[in-house]
Amino acid sequence: MAAISVRNLDEWVKERLRVRAARHGRSMESEIRSILEDAVREPDAGNDLFEALLDRVSRAGGVDVEVPARRTPARAAEFDR
Repeated sequence: MAAISVRNLDEWVKERLRVRAARHGRSMESEIRSILEDAVREPDAGNDLFEALLDRVSRAGGVDVEVPARRTPARAAEFDR
């Protein structure tokens, strides 16, 4: 495994990394490794936008969305206007 030193890192960046790592329940080193892996990962040609968004949201802890019931029946789109 390679080791990397980062010189001249602003204190606010270090603090944000510390907070982000704590939010994800891991060490700063593990958080930095995850960020770097995500940054260099090749995009998967099979992933569509929905899959990419779902992956991104699930890594951030997920989101519960309450979808209200429709009040009116669905209707076809009109394109003649």
